[in-house]
Amino acid sequence: MFSRIPTTYRQIIFIVVLAICFANWMSAPLALFAGMALAFTVGHPFIHLRHIAPKILLQIAVVGLGFGMNIYSAAEAGRQGIVFTLCSVTAVMLAGLVLGRLFGLDRNVRVLVSGGTAICGGSAIAAISPAIRAGESHISVSLATVFILNAVALVLFPQIGHWLDMDEHTFGMWAAVAIHDTSSVAGAGQEYGPQALETALTVKLIRTLWIIPLIFFITLFRKRTSKRITIPWFIFGFLAAMCINTFIPVAAPLTSTLVVIAKKLLVITLFLIGASLSHKNLKQVGFRPLVFGIVLWALTGTVTLLVIRMLEW
Repeated sequence: MFSRIPTTYRQIIFIVVLAICFANWMSAPLALFAGMALAFTVGHPFIHLRHIAPKILLQIAVVGLGFGMNIYSAAEAGRQGIVFTLCSVTAVMLAGLVLGRLFGLDRNVRVLVSGGTAICGGSAIAAISPAIRAGESHISVSLATVFILNAVALVLFPQIGHWLDMDEHTFGMWAAVAIHDTSSVAGAGQEYGPQALETALTVKLIRTLWIIPLIFFITLFRKRTSKRITIPWFIFGFLAAMCINTFIPVAAPLTSTLVVIAKKLLVITLFLIGASLSHKNLKQVGFRPLVFGIVLWALTGTVTLLVIRMLEW
């Protein structure tokens, strides 16, 4: 279908929709679904940028959002979140491996989807796959499963939060642990409120760091040596941005501008992520991996919310 549309026209349409995403009324969920709509109508005309551009922009956006946060309040959220994220990562990985076996899934798919659900979605899948020598089909199925659930979470979580009358801190904690990718966590937090964004992003980045010990554990358990371990270095840029915002008050005019730019970059990132979806990815998912991902994600979200409510974060 895409081949019938000249590449130049597809590029023009893509750039026009991308430009619309800079409008002030464009929200993160709307940008994501605009990208998905584009992917299913004209396709992605810049194939070579499909994966690298969203990743780079997301990292820049996360660092930029740090300029709007206070290091002391972030440290408090982090103090609460570090043990909670460790427990949730461990529980989700164990539950995923057991459920995946019940669903009769390939071992690599079980590990990848469980890791993506437990830690940081597509980033975790990309980091874990070399450690277990996952094949292209395993990676594609896992990424597509996580992507679909990310898109749903970005819209569904804020609605559930308002329905349950959550305060911003509680919602941020829940979103940080129960949503897969950093992009959707930040998008949902931004939709809910500034404190929700601060809590969600801080705890989410702590959760992301657990990918390092997880990979070492997997390589030790599998008795294989991974040649590549992805360390989220941009987190240190995020911490530096918070320190600048907290301890250098004269920089306030600049940091406030950087936050505005970062929020817009996040919207653009979600548009690009939506535009990266392909028919091929969806066809590869299949019924069982998708149902497995949904069940594991639903358990994670439900149990996490119950625990947060009981502990009264």
